[in-house]
Amino acid sequence: MRHWIPSFIPNVKLLASGTMWAQEIVAGRPAWRHTPSGVVFRAVPGGTFRMGLSDAELDAVRAIERANGADDDLEAFFAGAVRTRPVREVRVEPFLIARHPLTVAQVRHWLPEYEDSFADSASSTARFEDDVDDLLGTLPFRLPSEAEWEYAARAGTTTLTFRGDGRPDEDQVLDDFADEERTATAENAFGLAAMGSANEICADVWIPHFTDAPVDARPRTGNGPRVVRGGAGDLYPWQGCDEWLLLLSVTRYEFQDFTAVRPVAPVPTSQAAR
Repeated sequence: MRHWIPSFIPNVKLLASGTMWAQEIVAGRPAWRHTPSGVVFRAVPGGTFRMGLSDAELDAVRAIERANGADDDLEAFFAGAVRTRPVREVRVEPFLIARHPLTVAQVRHWLPEYEDSFADSASSTARFEDDVDDLLGTLPFRLPSEAEWEYAARAGTTTLTFRGDGRPDEDQVLDDFADEERTATAENAFGLAAMGSANEICADVWIPHFTDAPVDARPRTGNGPRVVRGGAGDLYPWQGCDEWLLLLSVTRYEFQDFTAVRPVAPVPTSQAAR
């Protein structure tokens, strides 16, 4: 693993774009499988949510610090909280998002020569450096906006992670998806696993705050590096630098070195049935 310091019978449908889908039940939940690659997607319902680090969440982090749950002084975290504020209500339309980040085996469907010397197996999360654009150029999907990513990570919750306001443990990091039972156990209410484990690139250009951000889930465009979310698994095993903060639903920063990809797609419609 890379060490980085922050930095059943399917119902097949064919979209107008030619993308083939099969409806299945995966870990007891409805899912859409992209049949050519095998990537499983979950349908995320539309809705509104409060995006950003709330006062209550700030208080929850302070409570962890007061209880000696932090490894270091969290002054830098509190000083950087402006990057996740101001909190605002965001409207999100329904969409599909991959159940977990793309694995090495899944990426090889589009990039047959892809190699990742830091991955433990073909079922591990694939991470990209200079080759991320090669993948994005071949995927029939798009990147999530960071509003979509946070909405999916929260899965209807308003706490530090979907599990609550306690300090996340290292055992919440999931980087290999060969164990279906463990993957299913790690899912949030939307059926998504490993949100926050890998740093996942979003469609938005990096802007160090939410001032004047749109009230819908459109990505913010412009020149410069993209936003990434998560990253706690990129420091595994943890080294006592408060890596748990990277598991928080609100954690965001500027893309620097390497990233994982969790693609997004439109929800297939009955009109596209084949």
